[in-house]
Amino acid sequence: MTTSDASRSPNAATRAKAALQRDPWDLPDVSGLVVGVLGGTGDQGRGLAYRLARAGQKVIIGSRAAERARTAAEELGLGIEGAENAECARRSDVVIVAVPWEGHAKTLQALRDELDGKLVIDCVNPLGFDKKGAYALKPEEGSAAEQAAALLPGARVTAAFHHLSAVLLQDPETEQIDTDVMVLGESRADTDVVQALAARIPGMRGVFAGRLRNAHQVESLVANLISVNRRYRAHAGLRVTDV
Repeated sequence: MTTSDASRSPNAATRAKAALQRDPWDLPDVSGLVVGVLGGTGDQGRGLAYRLARAGQKVIIGSRAAERARTAAEELGLGIEGAENAECARRSDVVIVAVPWEGHAKTLQALRDELDGKLVIDCVNPLGFDKKGAYALKPEEGSAAEQAAALLPGARVTAAFHHLSAVLLQDPETEQIDTDVMVLGESRADTDVVQALAARIPGMRGVFAGRLRNAHQVESLVANLISVNRRYRAHAGLRVTDV
């Protein structure tokens, strides 16, 4: 049977129909997954590590320098561990990429073997800054997430957590963060896991927003949110209505 014949078989058609009919809010239990955060010593990475650990997730912070990662982990508490990037990737079930855009490609290239087979969540925003403020950059691959997918052919790359305020994430007085998280990826099973992780943080909701080819506009919207925040002295997020 050819591939095209298999895709038209009754069993394949039944599975596809069942997937479409499944409740989109029926998400898996992700409480037992270990989450690694590459770039976990930066503001966004620290914030995500703190929020997920506060929600009960096992979290490992990764950094190029193991000592710096351990120091950040001790400061955050909540059972968070710190390790050098490669160890962090090896020990984690899910790996969040929260490194600066300038080091994105180099970091992922160096960790290709460790990230093989892993679920990777890229939350990097390619941005430039000048006297007029923030503006979006467009990588040759189309987006940071697509660059990650190209560099990590053995990983399951998704994109999420782009529009979150690092200030709110790190603020212990903020009990919940009322925002939606746009989740993109090629596999429903993978995006469901990411949505479920987002939902563990009080106030957050993960919303499927398309395949990775749509990641550029999601990453770029951060430039607009920076402008909103500067004008209104806010920590703006996003909400999707009617879903």
